[in-house]
Amino acid sequence: MAGKLEGRVAIVTGAGSIGEGWGNGKAASVLFAREGATVVALDINPTAAEETCRLIREEGGSAMPFVGDVARDADVKALVEATLRAHGRIDILHNNVGINRTAATTQLSEADWDLVMAVNLKSMFLTCRAVLPIMEKQGRGAIVNVSSVAALRYARIPYLAYSTSKGAILPFTRTIALEYAKRGVRANVILPGLMDTPMVWASMKDEYPGGREAMVRERNAQVPMGRMGDAWDVARAALFLASDDARFITGAELVVDGGMSCSTG
Repeated sequence: MAGKLEGRVAIVTGAGSIGEGWGNGKAASVLFAREGATVVALDINPTAAEETCRLIREEGGSAMPFVGDVARDADVKALVEATLRAHGRIDILHNNVGINRTAATTQLSEADWDLVMAVNLKSMFLTCRAVLPIMEKQGRGAIVNVSSVAALRYARIPYLAYSTSKGAILPFTRTIALEYAKRGVRANVILPGLMDTPMVWASMKDEYPGGREAMVRERNAQVPMGRMGDAWDVARAALFLASDDARFITGAELVVDGGMSCSTG
């Protein structure tokens, strides 16, 4: 039985993971490959990119690592050129790269503001700008951008740059969705809630002096379903939006948060 992405070429940015465990991009890359896609796994860390590709190959899938910084136009152009040389097409772009810098508004440095905006938002502009002409020429394509429920509500921690960048992804994606709706290209957004991933712990451990177990307890308690999500919850949402199961869905915002964004807590 053919997979949902059989014969398609998917670029996944942020396809590695910080340390051990499953990050969103790593899980999405593996799941896309399990469903038949050829995955181009981009990460700024070569070891992380290769690890994701190794896992895919061990399961019999097809994957190509690419090392680059998606906040740099030259790296994005090189990524697209390498993908076309190797595979001749780009069917899916999954923009998963994201970072955070936590600081009170008056303590947030200009450098950190600029960095978060570049990695979280400018990168999506650069990748979408590069692949949209290719997808239009093909007559089909799916873009899946990762935002956050921090775009919808205050996250209890000062996330000024992060929440602002993630909020901007919503109109950014809607604009692309409408501009390309009649050209065969769909664009949608995933908004993850509280997730238990290596990136979360790496970026927030200073906020939880009680350690990782304390962080898990506190964050689980904030979710109406009683637990955080994980990378596979986000990956399954990405698979749905990238596949023909979502063929009549564009400009949508899929919240993956265990009910948190619709609660009053």
